[in-house]
Amino acid sequence: MPLPGRNLSAQLVWPVVGLVLIAVLANVAFAAWLATRSAVVAARSGRERIVAALDRSRIALVPAVLDALGDLTGSDMVVWDDAADAPGAATLTPQQLVEATSALRTARDGDVIAIRGQRHAVAIVRASGVRPERAFVLTPVKSLAATTWAAAWPVLAVAATTLAVLVPLGLATTGRIARRIGAIERRVERISQGEFGVAAAEAGDDEVGRLAAGVERMSGELESLRARLVAGERQRLLGQLAAGFAHELRNAITGARLAIDLHRRRCPGVDPNRRPDDSLAVACRQLDIVEEEVRGLLALGKPPATEPAACDVDALVAEVCELVGPRAAHAGVELAAYPACGATLTGRREALRAALVNLALNAIDAAGSGGHVTVAAAAGDRGVTFTVEDDGPGPPPELGTALAEPFVTGKQEGVGLGLAVARAVAEQHGGTLAWRRAGGLTRFTIALPAATIVTSPEAVEPRA
Repeated sequence: MPLPGRNLSAQLVWPVVGLVLIAVLANVAFAAWLATRSAVVAARSGRERIVAALDRSRIALVPAVLDALGDLTGSDMVVWDDAADAPGAATLTPQQLVEATSALRTARDGDVIAIRGQRHAVAIVRASGVRPERAFVLTPVKSLAATTWAAAWPVLAVAATTLAVLVPLGLATTGRIARRIGAIERRVERISQGEFGVAAAEAGDDEVGRLAAGVERMSGELESLRARLVAGERQRLLGQLAAGFAHELRNAITGARLAIDLHRRRCPGVDPNRRPDDSLAVACRQLDIVEEEVRGLLALGKPPATEPAACDVDALVAEVCELVGPRAAHAGVELAAYPACGATLTGRREALRAALVNLALNAIDAAGSGGHVTVAAAAGDRGVTFTVEDDGPGPPPELGTALAEPFVTGKQEGVGLGLAVARAVAEQHGGTLAWRRAGGLTRFTIALPAATIVTSPEAVEPRA
């Protein structure tokens, strides 16, 4: 299950939204300040221009002139009669003029008065026309809130539109990335629980896709490492078991052979009226086979002690057939060898013989009565290949990939060491053990590299 923590969308989207809001508020504050300042400056400048114009004007401030000035400047004009201490001509309505009279009597230049709820900045000017007059210029002043809102609402509208697009798009984008990363997180969690192997990688050629592919490669490598670790530990335990077992079995074989040889020396005669008794010879050959299997177990139990030497391939195949011949005859299996290949290789003869004997014995058991087993060797540019083929039913399909593993066998009374011995010998010589089932035949192959072939053999190890 995913580990608790903050949502990825929250970590990516909301900080961006917060930054946008901060930026918008900063822009609104600056725009409001700038707009207010500009409005104040503009109003002051307008009043100053009107005052300057009236100061220079030589025109009488009659109602028609006041209306024209009001339309041009957007300000209201009131001519004050100082003698009557009352307003004269004005652009204000009668109601506005009545309300403004009391305020204008005490107003000074720069004051702000309210007329009908509308604030006006007051500027006093004395027109030096035909008849000098004192006039009030009333410039409407917008409220601070109105000025601020007029400056802020375009920025707020743009910000709202931006957020309306940014938040859903950001949530959708980060949600998709979060789901992909969540799938990787769950995959890593399964890997931490031992569920290795390569699963379907997250699609994509971006960083997340490459991360998912890297996780799957790591999972595959961990699976391979675990398999090699298990195989190595099994091989180590198998070596310890095989070494002890082979030591005890070799002692028993040696004792049995000595007893048979002693009996043959003590009883050399044979009754002429009876058929020759070859039971002791058969017993000796059976002991030879057991001894070959012991040599194979020793090959598993410890590194080979003998150095590689030249070995006649055809002689090795013939010797293997000679050793397993009695077992084949007893089981009713026809044993044959392919034509000689005439090659010589460099290797450990006893180990190779033990491996081929194990393959041949397995083939004889698989073929059964009336079956056929062939042992052969071939040499070429790629090396030397030993093959053992039988027409038996073949190994169980479920054991196909692990057939050469120790203690894996399809026989009811089998131990599962024969193929492990053969593979260990092949790998000691830099080769491989493989098998295949085709055309009703089961073929096991030991392939040794070309480096093992002796190109010009001068000294070939004699047959034992």
